[in-house]
Amino acid sequence: MPKQRRAAARGVVAVVAYRPKRGQAAALRRLTRRHLGVLRGQDLVGAGPSLAMTAADGTVLEAFRWKSAAAMAAAHSNPVVQRLWAEYARVCDYVPLAEVKESGDLFALFTPLPLR
Repeated sequence: MPKQRRAAARGVVAVVAYRPKRGQAAALRRLTRRHLGVLRGQDLVGAGPSLAMTAADGTVLEAFRWKSAAAMAAAHSNPVVQRLWAEYARVCDYVPLAEVKESGDLFALFTPLPLR
């Protein structure tokens, strides 16, 4: 199998940081617990493992694998996903990983956020 097709078959890993707006930390955690189920329901991510964690300042980080770059792009026009992401916009700001203090540490340590 050509290298490009092998890479596409493995998908694309995303790591996202969500900083809760004032008073919205619990709502953000609830949304994060639903997020992968919604994406799976739309056949955009596989059944593989995902991680969610919290930084010391309350920022929630999530790591998961899209089925492909095309699936990731399709999420941006999927009405079900767009409704969920609108809920995220109400409760948090997306921040670059570099703005999460722990990301500057050699071993970035976070508190696990159970997804169930």
